[in-house]
Amino acid sequence: MAAAAAAWQAPPPLEGSARTWGTIALSAATFMNVLDTSIANVSLPAIAGDLGVSPNQGTWVITSFAVANAIAVPLTGWLSQRFGQVRLFVASVLLFVLASWLCGLAPSMPLLIAARTLQGFVAGPMIPLSQSLLLASYPRALAGLAMAMWGMTTLVAPVMGPLLGGWITDNIAWPWIFYINVPVGLAAAAGAWRLYRLRESPTRSLPIDKVGLGLLVVWIAALQMMLDLGKEHDWFHSPLIVGLGVVAVVGLAFFLVWELTDAHPVVDLRLFASRNFWAGTLTTSVGYGLFFGNVVLLPLWLQQFMGYTATDAGMVLAPVGVLAILLSPFVGRTVGKVDPRKYASFAFLVFALVLWLRSRFATTADLSTILIPTIVQGVAMAFFFIPMTTITLAGIAPERMPAASGLSNFVRITAGAMGTSVFTTLWENRAAMHHAHLAEAVNPSSPAAQAALAGLANAGLGAEQALAQVNRLADQQAFTMAVTDLFWLSAVLFLTLVPLVWLNRRPSPTSGAGAADAAGAH
Repeated sequence: MAAAAAAWQAPPPLEGSARTWGTIALSAATFMNVLDTSIANVSLPAIAGDLGVSPNQGTWVITSFAVANAIAVPLTGWLSQRFGQVRLFVASVLLFVLASWLCGLAPSMPLLIAARTLQGFVAGPMIPLSQSLLLASYPRALAGLAMAMWGMTTLVAPVMGPLLGGWITDNIAWPWIFYINVPVGLAAAAGAWRLYRLRESPTRSLPIDKVGLGLLVVWIAALQMMLDLGKEHDWFHSPLIVGLGVVAVVGLAFFLVWELTDAHPVVDLRLFASRNFWAGTLTTSVGYGLFFGNVVLLPLWLQQFMGYTATDAGMVLAPVGVLAILLSPFVGRTVGKVDPRKYASFAFLVFALVLWLRSRFATTADLSTILIPTIVQGVAMAFFFIPMTTITLAGIAPERMPAASGLSNFVRITAGAMGTSVFTTLWENRAAMHHAHLAEAVNPSSPAAQAALAGLANAGLGAEQALAQVNRLADQQAFTMAVTDLFWLSAVLFLTLVPLVWLNRRPSPTSGAGAADAAGAH
């Protein structure tokens, strides 16, 4: 969106306190938006329990937001030209506040998912527009400073999300993870409108690719429903899942054909003709899907099988952003001088190390054992997002940069939602397999099993109670073995991404700065 702002000759930069307050208002809205992508992660067990569904069904709270957000992102360019950047931004923030309020009031999981879907959809324009308006507020010489400040907001929010979500869930009630958006959003909208209403961008009527948009919604929704419902309906043994799969595949095929032939496509698929764009987008999306799937899985395991409260689980996840915040300015300053493929390769090696360390977790793992990989993961985050965005957007013409940034964001966000669904499904399936193997050992001919049952009987438990206790221990062990299986698989997959990075051409030094600016949206 910054390129669009330059094209219409934005008003002079803001000065003094106006620029300070403008930065605060835009950053607050961005913080609120990014916070909501992670604040619900540690609260899923509490939400699911309160609304009477399984924790795995509760992951819809995350995926519904992500998918709706992914669908909305490609529309930002058209909407901003139709209604104006400032009006669209303020409307997006106010609608986000309304959706957050509805999330907190939701009395059932279907209504919560509907409110989260609305929340994700209206959030789509907020991040690219806040970036555009912020760049227009600063002189060109200070654009790097503006983006550094803006980028820090997007890194602090994921750190605060699990910690704040856990504390609120344990000490107040889970609806307040959504209610806190109301005062922040209202203040941000009021501040942005007061400071930017006289700096509105020009508007014009544009045709919208209604067919392409409809096909986009259909195939993304069908794919996500297939992934989320599959584990409950025995996957492709269910006519419903088969039907959803067919709709997703056919919808995608029609979408690709239509978008490549329409005069005003909602998504410019011709961008994939660039080798760096398709290879960079693929690498970033697979890496983000692996990252996000593990981010969701870890707190579920800690709370369900390790006895952690939501606050404790948040404390374990929070340090992931510390080193990312400290190292990101260094990466941003040097990515134009150093081959970004080296930085990205280093990031994937660190991710692999982190997941390998986690694959060695056991039910006896203490807090420090669990914390160390989380802290190290911050290094990987710093060297992943900015360099991969630099690689992906290298060589893209300035007038196509907003479309390229939107499309790469769309694929990445969709991959994150898919990662959540795939990882929770695989976790459940692997746990069932491990539980079956463990259960085979509990039989009259097993001295260890009989000794354990005798010990429980001596402690005053009846036969059924003793067997139930053994089953609970087997569950804990099975789900722990399953989660470490997935950590190990993720480590291997991160290693396989390293060669994919080198399919890209090295960006020219001049392309680094602009792409690094765009990296904040990631």
